[in-house]
Amino acid sequence: MSAFLREHAIADAPDLASDELVDAQPVVLLPTPGKVICCGLNYGDHIEETGREKPTYPTLFAKYADTLIGPDEPIELPAGVEADWEAELAVVVGTALRRATRAQAAAGIAGYAVANDISVRDWQRRTLQWFQGKAWDATTPLGPVLVTPDELDPEAGVEVVCRVNGVERQRGNTKTLVFDSAALLAYISTFTVLRPGDVVLTGTPGGVGMAMTPPTYLADGDVVETEIAGIGILANTVRFAA
Repeated sequence: MSAFLREHAIADAPDLASDELVDAQPVVLLPTPGKVICCGLNYGDHIEETGREKPTYPTLFAKYADTLIGPDEPIELPAGVEADWEAELAVVVGTALRRATRAQAAAGIAGYAVANDISVRDWQRRTLQWFQGKAWDATTPLGPVLVTPDELDPEAGVEVVCRVNGVERQRGNTKTLVFDSAALLAYISTFTVLRPGDVVLTGTPGGVGMAMTPPTYLADGDVVETEIAGIGILANTVRFAA
């Protein structure tokens, strides 16, 4: 068991009666990670639909912990913005990694979760830097649980799916990632230390709204479901404030 899981062991939680568990509400899996680092352009079909070339190095950007929400919390945004879906596999760091080798990075993974990098495209297009379209508060569902590496092997391939109002928009497989989880953690740890509880989002497959003809974005009341087999489903409703 990783140091991260020992520190956050379920055994340390208070005992709950079964009826309390049934009534319990899901919460943010990791409410205050020190770092949330994301990789863009990491699936071949998504690279193709954006008109880019296969990258030599990971395309990285960062979020803040304030972006994270739970499995069924609303995605809250002001009216009028172009909000898009991006289903992703999230990797949670379990041990401190600094200038890690691939093998060290793989051994330092605490587990995997589901995420959706909801992106505000009109703000993202304002400059060449993506940050301002990616770091809006309360827009990144994460959860519903942390699945350990002995239970899930993304290198062998797991499907990443996004549905909007029940209509499938994305379906990709992690075995087609340009940079897999260990490669990303090793690369990132070269320039910044990764600590237990940090989160790395590994990129989204093809099928995003901005690449549709015409471009299609989320509307108030839309339900975004993000699913990875072996981990679970996030179901988040979009809420636009006047």
